[in-house]
Amino acid sequence: MSRAFLGVEHSMLGRAWRDRLAVSEAVQADAIRQTLGLSDLLSRVVAARGQTAASAPGFLAPSLREAMPDPNGLSGMEAAVERLAGAVVAGEAVAIFGDYDVDGACSAALLSDYLTAAGLRPAIHIPDRILEGYGPNIPAIQALKRAGADLLVTVDCGTTSTEPLEEARRLGLDCVVIDHHQAPLDLPPAQAIVNPNRQDDLSGLGHLCAAGVVFMVLVALHRDLRARGFWAGKPMPDLLAALDLVALATVADVVPLVGLNRAFVAKGLAVMRLRARPGLAALFDIAGTEGPPTAFHLGFLVGPRINAGGRIGDAALGARLLLTRDPLDARRIAEQLDQLNRERRSIEASASEEAEAAAFALAETTDAPAYAALVTSGAGWHPGVVGLVASRLRERYERPAFAISLDGLVGTGSGRSIPGVDLGRIVRAAVETGLLIKGGGHAMAAGITIEAARIDAFRLFLHEQMGDAVALSRAASALEIDAALSAAAASIDTIESIETAGPFGSGNPEPVFAFPNHRLTSVVPVGTDHLRLTAAGPDGTRLSGIAFRAASSPLGVELRAQQGRLVHLAGTLTVSRWGGSGRAELRVMDAAVPEQR
Repeated sequence: MSRAFLGVEHSMLGRAWRDRLAVSEAVQADAIRQTLGLSDLLSRVVAARGQTAASAPGFLAPSLREAMPDPNGLSGMEAAVERLAGAVVAGEAVAIFGDYDVDGACSAALLSDYLTAAGLRPAIHIPDRILEGYGPNIPAIQALKRAGADLLVTVDCGTTSTEPLEEARRLGLDCVVIDHHQAPLDLPPAQAIVNPNRQDDLSGLGHLCAAGVVFMVLVALHRDLRARGFWAGKPMPDLLAALDLVALATVADVVPLVGLNRAFVAKGLAVMRLRARPGLAALFDIAGTEGPPTAFHLGFLVGPRINAGGRIGDAALGARLLLTRDPLDARRIAEQLDQLNRERRSIEASASEEAEAAAFALAETTDAPAYAALVTSGAGWHPGVVGLVASRLRERYERPAFAISLDGLVGTGSGRSIPGVDLGRIVRAAVETGLLIKGGGHAMAAGITIEAARIDAFRLFLHEQMGDAVALSRAASALEIDAALSAAAASIDTIESIETAGPFGSGNPEPVFAFPNHRLTSVVPVGTDHLRLTAAGPDGTRLSGIAFRAASSPLGVELRAQQGRLVHLAGTLTVSRWGGSGRAELRVMDAAVPEQR
């Protein structure tokens, strides 16, 4: 374990602070600085992410050409391309069945855009979360067949849909599955299943989101159609222009930003700056984003608005927004999604309050906090927000969490995990043992359907399956600090330099900086449970900061108690352009009281 940073072993949030740069990596930081001429600060950040002087240039400038493997390395790719190319050449009727989240909407839009450019008129079906649930269902497949579909392509779903795909086969409807979720050993019947998390897949691309897998399929399909001469005399679609959708899905689905994913997001953000997709441009405007698009915008401003349609409204709104070429239509849909997102926040707040009360009551009557996972349930919780409620519980209790909406004797739930605990694998194991009616997901998130009477057994099963992994993750959950700065050093130039090590997200964490011995001159509640603060450095330079959702937390209580005193602050730096002029701002993650002051 790396050394304590600033000697902090117990912060205001009860965490130890650790130097992200291990002693062995400090040598690499020096080599990077000397070889590439980078600043000390940027060299530390790059080395702390496992880079060397040799690998750092590629890390700082991700190249899609260098990162892109041969798509045929994915199991099932050749069969999928053969069937899709046949449909394009023959002008068949193709139906796309997607998921109701951002990844599903982006995947459906990606495939639809390409097939439309090839002359087809694909139909898109996004299931209603409450009425249909996740993934292909028999009534929907029957309806698509009656509407004339020759080929069904499922995106971001389908890997575990054995009965629905058996019905499709009975109806004479061919199926191609493009997915990334955990896969059972026995796969459903389909002409092809492309999923890097198939147990027989050796591509090493299991970190891709579904839209990333769809992009790989389109690269292979495009290559095949060019070899057939299909595009002769026709305008070819620009696959690189579609990377905006891949980037959005990659960030919103919280898959690791490593390797090919980093290249996808870096290039996709560059595409977004052109504002060529009316739907995304409208959503950026509605969300009030400042400056050029960033991964933060995608994850916290754009993604939640697209998700709101699938959570509590029309599940197809997201895909329609991403596909429309009409700016007026885009503005109208973006406004709908923004309104749904406001409603979603209200519904989520109510359910979260009940879930936290239930968690507290459970802790009072049992040894629930000792369980590896926190499992709560409640009648009437909106199924569209249980994933968000689970995220809140995970953050508060620092362990995997499930929130389950009960409807009579059956519950529909969603779980969120912590680093190092593969939730999708454990949920699949629970399905195979008969503990769950159905369930699936990936490492960090999963969905389940469960009989209410089995919730206690499920909680125990999770504890037995993930206890050791959760203990290891929590033991290593110290806040990792990249470097110490003063308020005077927190400039826009510094932030822009650090951003060259981005895009940041899961697998490539945003740098966290400590500001030692800064005096809290102001701590003021703002908005919904946020705190805005001002701190002065040793030379009197002031630093503005904001602590989101912290006003009622232990961090917020302690910050207000320390107003006027010296504290160590820790957080990430961003450029705030509020009011038109840019300035550095600290997003406060934690704070600590200096040992001597």
